[in-house]
Amino acid sequence: MSIKAAIQAIRTAIFYVVFIGQTALLAIAAGIVGVIFGTTPFGQAIARYWCWSNIQYLRVLTGMGTHVEGDENIPPGGCIIASKHQSDWDIFAIFPHTGRPAYVAKKELMRIPFFGWAARSLDCIEIDRQKGAQAIPAMISQARDAIDRGCRIVIYPEGTRRAALAPPDYRQGIVRLYTSLNVPVVPVALNAGLFWGRNSLVIWPGTARARFLPPIEPGLAPDVFLQRLKEAIEPESTRLTLEAIDQGIGRPPDEKLRQRADALRAAQNH
Repeated sequence: MSIKAAIQAIRTAIFYVVFIGQTALLAIAAGIVGVIFGTTPFGQAIARYWCWSNIQYLRVLTGMGTHVEGDENIPPGGCIIASKHQSDWDIFAIFPHTGRPAYVAKKELMRIPFFGWAARSLDCIEIDRQKGAQAIPAMISQARDAIDRGCRIVIYPEGTRRAALAPPDYRQGIVRLYTSLNVPVVPVALNAGLFWGRNSLVIWPGTARARFLPPIEPGLAPDVFLQRLKEAIEPESTRLTLEAIDQGIGRPPDEKLRQRADALRAAQNH
């Protein structure tokens, strides 16, 4: 490991200590309030502070900055926000722009003491991924209730974090939500995986970017909608990623990332 990488690993370790410690304390406070009082402005304020502070800690402790744009594309009223998912940064960065969000979260997270209580008080929607397609009706029911409460549904269509420039793997959950809720879907492209990778122990300096894209109107055929969603998120995420690579990024050269970038550039030039 180079000296630069070793220093960045130490910076990352300090961030994780602060991040985990703060998350535990805030989850206990929000969880207790949530169990007693349910959804409250206090719980929402804690969530907003958690997201804002983590973005600041990332910038100061690891050098990972944040730039989000395009939130004028979020329509008033109920909608689904469908975002690329590459790191926990995606949660911190998107939350402040969504009004009252209801994140679709995996069941395991909702079972964590205090954290799960806090998540429920923040309108999170639980999905049991082990049940596969059988879990979707319950997710849709919870999402419909959240829309009725004035929430915007936030979902990661691929279901899990993906590496930067990795081939997409969209699941059917987003399609079922779209056809059942009959509300617009706002795609979100981003490049955070360049700096905070899925399996990386180091968070690298640079500016992670996310962009809310024009909404997809309700009422399309399922296959047409899914194609529109992919055609919105994937090329823009690729563009943001390649732009960042061309401008120079802090992480050391990665052969797999380089190969993916070269292949995508070659495909674009044909």
